[in-house]
Amino acid sequence: MAKESKKSEPKELTVEQKLKALFQLQTMLSDIDKIKTLRGELPLEVEDLEDEIAGLSTRIEKIKADVEGLKSAITSKKIEIETAKATIEKYQAQQENVRNNREYDFLSKEIEFQTLEVEFCEKRIKEFISEEKIKSEELALSITALEEREKDLEQKKEELDEIVAETKQEEEKLREKAKNLETSIDPRLLQSFKRIRKNSRNGLGIVYVQRDACGGCFNKIPPQRQLDIRSRKKIIVCEYCGRIMIDPELAGMNFKPKQAVAKTKAKAKKETKKETKKETKKETKKETKKETKKEIKKEKKS
Repeated sequence: MAKESKKSEPKELTVEQKLKALFQLQTMLSDIDKIKTLRGELPLEVEDLEDEIAGLSTRIEKIKADVEGLKSAITSKKIEIETAKATIEKYQAQQENVRNNREYDFLSKEIEFQTLEVEFCEKRIKEFISEEKIKSEELALSITALEEREKDLEQKKEELDEIVAETKQEEEKLREKAKNLETSIDPRLLQSFKRIRKNSRNGLGIVYVQRDACGGCFNKIPPQRQLDIRSRKKIIVCEYCGRIMIDPELAGMNFKPKQAVAKTKAKAKKETKKETKKETKKETKKETKKETKKEIKKEKKS
């Protein structure tokens, strides 16, 4: 039983294998990012248009409700005018059968009040009609805007669907590979890698050394730290940007080492030639100074 449990336990990856797996994951994720950049701002534009259409539709519904409310208010005011006119006719008929001046004054005041009520209702009807006109114009404009936005949305969706159809299979394959690869990486290391990648502008969580500098922030790396990176014994992070560092050879970046060595040798030769020239110039200057001093001393003695 103990042997079986030992066999079932997964083998711990070396630092070299971990770095290699992380770099493979990085390449896959960067390929997915490239696919996303191909789509551009189309998904965001589609979302914005959908939000705008939803806002316009709610606005249209609100305007329609306001128009209906104004129409009902106009009808109610018309009914009030009819009732007021009926009461005026009633009071006018009662004035003919009045017994005293007191009753006559009371009825005349009531008639005056009802006439004022009619005038007020007519004024309110005019206001409601003008408001209804403005609202109906606003409704027409918002309906045309909605139709235009719907057309734009259809076009943008068609463009997005075309791009997605072209890159969907490739993206799905890359995502599956990335998921499978993530299972083989240590969870803590993977979490830290994702955090670094999220915080970085270019989405790079692991980078290789380029011209004695970090491939992410391009700050110079000390020679001792470069040797530690090449040794692949521990995971090393950039002091400046916090990205994980990897040896270029392990990352699969062939920089043609023979040519590089030849260039370094040529540079070294040039530097040695310059140094020798400087030394010879210094020596000649010293000798000329000595000779001039000797001649001056001889002249003084003579």
